[in-house]
Amino acid sequence: MESSDYTKVAILGAGRGGRALLDLLHQIPSIEIVGIADRDPDAPGLARARELQVPVTTNVPGLISNHGLSLIMDVTGDPEMETYLYTHKPPTADILSGSASRLLWKLIQHESKLEAELLQAEKLAGIGSFAAGIAHDINNPLQLILGLAENLTEERDLVAVHEQARDIIQAVKRTSAICRDLTGYSRRASPHEDVPVAVNGKLDEALKIARYASNFHDIEMIKHYQPGVSVKGNPDELLHVLVNLITNAVHAMEHVGGTLTLETKLCEGQVDVRISDTGCGISPDKIPEIFEPFFTTKAPGKGTGLGLYNVKTIVNKMHGVIAVDSQIDKGTTFTLTFPNAEPDRQGPLP
Repeated sequence: MESSDYTKVAILGAGRGGRALLDLLHQIPSIEIVGIADRDPDAPGLARARELQVPVTTNVPGLISNHGLSLIMDVTGDPEMETYLYTHKPPTADILSGSASRLLWKLIQHESKLEAELLQAEKLAGIGSFAAGIAHDINNPLQLILGLAENLTEERDLVAVHEQARDIIQAVKRTSAICRDLTGYSRRASPHEDVPVAVNGKLDEALKIARYASNFHDIEMIKHYQPGVSVKGNPDELLHVLVNLITNAVHAMEHVGGTLTLETKLCEGQVDVRISDTGCGISPDKIPEIFEPFFTTKAPGKGTGLGLYNVKTIVNKMHGVIAVDSQIDKGTTFTLTFPNAEPDRQGPLP
């Protein structure tokens, strides 16, 4: 993108409002945040700015004199700052402050709430597609439990009783694990701060959940995992992204079979996560539309049209990018690229 296409923005105030603005504006490619300022060195927005490699300063005059500055966003709530800015701002820059900045803060909160609701709605709608897989996986251990329990009513050998009781316990544990997986996946994403997440483990967890929604018959699985790969984000949201992409890949190979390839790679400070199938592919004219809300190529009643929209929203929030390479009747590869996160050495990653 040409430098003239960027909107240069300075943020004054790094409290909750400043941090929210930072996270929102950082996701928009056409906006360049030239810096953020606050008197409090422990303000949450300053720590976040350093993570995003956005310049941090206490020098307001120097920040607002930045060449080509287009917009100054004042969320300090300080009337004296507002007066100062109108006196000293460069002629090319506009100011957003006072009630206008408070309105923007409310709009950001509202957008965040709507995004969470859309994600949850799409997730719960998808649970319906798990029904057949869940019924199959729960029915098998239940039939085993029933058969063993019937045997126990007539069994007199204490050793055999103990052996069959152990089998019943294992069958109950398998059923409980299925319920635990689905309950964990269907809950709302936890609101905690971004943390380092072990990608390989999340891919395996997503694969286990996706099996309930997809028929893996005649599908070969290939994994190429680089050890120790981690990214920074919300573990629940990343799991949703991976479940969605794996499920789509398997659906693309329905009835014909094929190969599902999961790959992680760390290169030059970036993490690549690739999910590839050898299925039906996506028409080139449809690729620009697949991330739009409510767009779907599935039959009526088979999809919400929110899956890939939510995927892209989450990937952007994690400061990553998503790319698609697809050919009709040859397959599709989704590549997610994130900044690398150093693993937490104090314990296992989520």
